[in-house]
Amino acid sequence: MHKTQSFPVGLVAGLVVCLFAAPGFAGDLDAGVSGKGRAGTPTTESSSSGCPQNADGTFCWMSPDIGEAWASGYTGSGVSVTVVDDFMVQGLVDADLGRGTQRLRHGEWVAESAGMVAPGANMFKHDFSDESSIRLQDGLNVINVSYSVTQPLSQHPLEQFVDAPRVGTAVVTQAAGNDRIAIGAPKEGDVDELAVGLIGAPSAIFVGALDHNGTSGNKAGLARYSNYAGSNPEVQNQFLTVGVEGDKTGLYGTSYAAPVISGYAAILGSKFTSATPTQVTNQLLDTARTDTLVNYNPATYGRGEASLSRALAPVSIR
Repeated sequence: MHKTQSFPVGLVAGLVVCLFAAPGFAGDLDAGVSGKGRAGTPTTESSSSGCPQNADGTFCWMSPDIGEAWASGYTGSGVSVTVVDDFMVQGLVDADLGRGTQRLRHGEWVAESAGMVAPGANMFKHDFSDESSIRLQDGLNVINVSYSVTQPLSQHPLEQFVDAPRVGTAVVTQAAGNDRIAIGAPKEGDVDELAVGLIGAPSAIFVGALDHNGTSGNKAGLARYSNYAGSNPEVQNQFLTVGVEGDKTGLYGTSYAAPVISGYAAILGSKFTSATPTQVTNQLLDTARTDTLVNYNPATYGRGEASLSRALAPVSIR
């Protein structure tokens, strides 16, 4: 069988990580990962972390919008988030998302991030070398993909990534990548075939990283490593950005931007319980902010910086 070359797109201490996928299956998320389908507002936990927890239960790297959503009872309950990533091969990395320093693999950090943003969601993990299909759950499904694929998708065991957002059966969030190039552009002769396949898919979102969570008084810029939307209007239309505050956590890269948006999608799904994946996707894209960004232009930032508060504001969405 052809061995697929996949590249997780998180940076740790500023370094790009890459690997060859190894076969195997990792099973469901264990007790070490947040997000167990709990309802209600998360409780405050004490820790000796260098990333202190806020009074509303959020952590230092999170947007204040998350605490407001939790206070309103929207934590992702009833939504399933599947993180497809490396849970077996890549080396362990020390970082701190607010519960003290932990040593986890790339996929575990990605899953931890999504689960902390949406602690009420049902969380699953799927090793990207596993050739079995991802089983969609009842209710809204969100699939997080924080890596790229350089082989034709027909040779990749999980080509369903493209099918799901094209037919609208799941929200798919893909990390934009860390090569400082436009989505879909070649790098040293290689193209991210997964990204190319997702262009134009109605419920797919590309996620770039900002250097911090922006505000109108403290605008954010695109992180120095992040890929950007580029000149393709289709890509611009489905590109969002969110802050990755690696100076607080030790985790840099668009790998850790994508699970924030996955968490946002789950939170929206817990309010708009009858919304389709495409409706949730459009709500996130249509409510993005541009006033929080330095020199906003769609070729850099796509639709702008994701705004959970704006996305949650309506009584219903269409």
